[in-house]
Amino acid sequence: MYKVDFQKPLHVHFIGIGGISMSGLAEVLLRRHFTVSGSDMHRSELTDHLKANGARIMIGQTADNISDDIDLVVYTAAIHEDNPEFAEVKRRGIPLMTRAELLGQIMANFARSIAVAGTHGKTTTTSMLTHILLQADTDPTVSIGGMLDRIKGNIRVGRSDVFLTEACEYTNSFLSLYPLYSIILNVEEDHMDFFKDLDDIKHSFRTFASQTAKDGLIVINGDMDCCQEILEGIDRDHVRFGLNPDNDYSAGDISFDALGNASYTLFVKGQPQGEISLCVKGRHNVMNSLAAIACGLAIGLPLETIREGLLSFGGTHRRFELKGAMGNVTIVDDYAHHPTEIAATLEAAADYPHDDLWVVFQPHTYTRTKAFLKDFARVLTKADHVIIAEIYAAREPDTGLVSSEDLAGLLKEAGTDVYYIKTFREIEDFLRERLKGHDLLITMGAGNVVEIGEDLLRR
Repeated sequence: MYKVDFQKPLHVHFIGIGGISMSGLAEVLLRRHFTVSGSDMHRSELTDHLKANGARIMIGQTADNISDDIDLVVYTAAIHEDNPEFAEVKRRGIPLMTRAELLGQIMANFARSIAVAGTHGKTTTTSMLTHILLQADTDPTVSIGGMLDRIKGNIRVGRSDVFLTEACEYTNSFLSLYPLYSIILNVEEDHMDFFKDLDDIKHSFRTFASQTAKDGLIVINGDMDCCQEILEGIDRDHVRFGLNPDNDYSAGDISFDALGNASYTLFVKGQPQGEISLCVKGRHNVMNSLAAIACGLAIGLPLETIREGLLSFGGTHRRFELKGAMGNVTIVDDYAHHPTEIAATLEAAADYPHDDLWVVFQPHTYTRTKAFLKDFARVLTKADHVIIAEIYAAREPDTGLVSSEDLAGLLKEAGTDVYYIKTFREIEDFLRERLKGHDLLITMGAGNVVEIGEDLLRR
């Protein structure tokens, strides 16, 4: 593999530079005085930000974007052999590196590295840890898979030896990382366009855990059925967190305030350590905070500082994010696109004051929709009214094997008040006629469904 000498800046070109993680890595290199160029299919706030900071940005991907002075090209899993830039790079023999490989090489420059893995909760837990590390004045470098107001974006470049990042399992990209602290939040079926089955996913997470530094620590969800299977034979220190009191870090006396925000008594090895108060909703965020606490204490941070950092965290963009109100109707957006995530969001919504709960769900990718069709229908029955939008294809072609109508049909069979509506404008017009009183509307999905709530507020 090509090795980057971070003491000798060179010209790096990113194919797909507008992606949330790619843009973050590009900014890290800009801060280290590298020459950065990159292309994307669409202009965005992220590409505009990079351009303002000195990157050369090209909208559209053509062979002409590959100039003679490029030393290294970085690409994402979404880029394939038929991409014109990728093909031109291969023709010229310019060194290529995946996004994950670059992230791993950047991480290797930091003595105290933290990687947050899991099927769900990576962005939120990484953001919680960011607040904790900043509260402790550790001056970390951070790479998040979402936008966090505290750092005014998705990247923060610090001057200390602390590096914090999300570790995504898709295409096994997290296997390019060798952190000092590995966090495993949960392990479930997802990304079935890449993984063969759940056993294949477990194997990848086990390999990820085994790559923790020998003097490091694995922080793992002890409530998982596969927890021991993941740890089996791995000679690394570990601690377990979860709602079960047998874990090293657990939560008792969980309660929710009038806005649905959680509080609980923290137990460390069975001993109470006082109350933890969160400004985010749901039991799933109690679990996320336990992982963050375990990591923070392992680093050596005072519990009171960790407590203050968690209290200062009000959520990331697109995670039960309050978008505004239309009269007395509250509009929230959430990134949930997996049945477990949807269930957690709807559970959190139950603790939020409202009359009827409306959900506009945009399925994300055909393979995920097909794999979890019945599970999507099962969890969405918890809403009073459901609108199903068209599937957001992302990187996939339409196979014709599954549709949004299929999901709407299953919900209708279950007795749910459900509507399949093709266009965003039609959905908005429908909602304007139906929303009333103190209803709660959640736009839900990993695609562009957020635009519906934003358009309603603008109109």
